[in-house]
Amino acid sequence: MKSFTRFIYEAVSSQTVANPNPKDDNEADMTVAFGRFNPPTTGHERLFKKVKQVAGKGNYEIYPSRSNDPKKNPLDPDTKIGYMQQMFPKHAKHIMNNPNTKTIFDVLSDTNKRGAKSVNIVVGQDRQKEFENLANKYNNKLYKFDRINVVSAGDRDPDGEGISAMSASKLRKAAADDDFDTFRTGIPQSLKDDRTRELYAAIQKGMQIKKQQNEMWQIAPKFDWRGLRENYMNGNIFRVGDIVENDNTGLIGKIIRTGANHIIAVTEENIMFKSWIKDITEKFTEISGVPASQREVGTDALRDYTQRLTHNPIIINFINKSRKKRAKSNA
Repeated sequence: MKSFTRFIYEAVSSQTVANPNPKDDNEADMTVAFGRFNPPTTGHERLFKKVKQVAGKGNYEIYPSRSNDPKKNPLDPDTKIGYMQQMFPKHAKHIMNNPNTKTIFDVLSDTNKRGAKSVNIVVGQDRQKEFENLANKYNNKLYKFDRINVVSAGDRDPDGEGISAMSASKLRKAAADDDFDTFRTGIPQSLKDDRTRELYAAIQKGMQIKKQQNEMWQIAPKFDWRGLRENYMNGNIFRVGDIVENDNTGLIGKIIRTGANHIIAVTEENIMFKSWIKDITEKFTEISGVPASQREVGTDALRDYTQRLTHNPIIINFINKSRKKRAKSNA
């Protein structure tokens, strides 16, 4: 008769032999991350380490956005990526400089076309739900993956202390305040002091600090939520018809509806997205060909703009659904 110890040993051994290499939930053909990194900071190193960890033995790619404006994106893509590769040499070859990947959808489509059937997307915890909804909503439409896994890189407190809390917003604020000492604490030591000063100067130049003093709610809205919301509620920014970019996904669209602290917009490709006002930036490139400044009441420009807007099928469908909801609530 077998002893109890021997029985347990053989039972465990048989399970191990039956499944010697259990599949990791994160196992995928490719792992990607998409972000603005404007500017790159010590806090981003934590994200890159997480991306590499999630990828395991697989490949991973980090895609900086292509956005460039004086408020939230003072560094142009080439300059930004050059500094990123210097700051994070262990990840340099995985930091991609592809002018065709302007949005997370571009990244996923390109990854899929190169043969990947499964993909991990690593994002901040506060953006996980947004990416899960969008990435899966357009699977089998813009790309075709067998599996899309959105992984949290962990929580980050932008008002906290230490490396993990160091955000790009804090560094833009430091540049606006002409506070190099604070700025330096957010840059990896791998970037020498002279190069850090060059980066600091490039950001100030990109923010046009010498020409104009941007309000804090414009360059780092996390630090002036009241100023941002007041301008929004007063109708100074993010109005229906304005063109905005989602800072998290890179999607650019026309605002078709505004809420208490969010907007709903639609892209040229009829992709509808919802964004909090803290996560969008006004764009001065015009999708409709009719700039907001020219849409005065009674003008031909307004008529042309309205016709283009109302003939969009996705907007018509959205309006009809809204009307039905209002009708039910009033019944």
